[in-house]
Amino acid sequence: MEQRLSVITLGVADLPRSRAFYEQGLGWMVGNAAEQVVFFQLNGLILALYPREALANDAGVAAEGSGFAGLALAHNVRRRDEVDVVLAEAKRAGGRIAKPAQATFWGGYSGYFADPDGYCWEVAHNPFWALDVAGNVSLTPGRGK
Repeated sequence: MEQRLSVITLGVADLPRSRAFYEQGLGWMVGNAAEQVVFFQLNGLILALYPREALANDAGVAAEGSGFAGLALAHNVRRRDEVDVVLAEAKRAGGRIAKPAQATFWGGYSGYFADPDGYCWEVAHNPFWALDVAGNVSLTPGRGK
């Protein structure tokens, strides 16, 4: 298997509400949509929104569950001050700030917001990584420039 992540699909309770959060609230552009699914083209991968019950059925698992799912999505930024800007934008869009931005033990700066379905997004500035012009992150400092 090649080392790659292509699509992240979030099982959502209310597809129109989740679409509005990402599209109108965060300003993301829909790449493709149908009655039961919405796709956002990100840098190098796709984020899909799909009804939770339908996603569980497709995967052959139970849809019940609550609380922390053991998953955090991350949005890295180029500058420390961008963390606060993105968290404020997510809050204005209807997200909940789960952890305000703060200096981290590893030398960066980050905070968390939860989308309308409770999916946690870390917004982080990592001074040891680089982002290229498309927003692709690199583990090698300077490589992404």
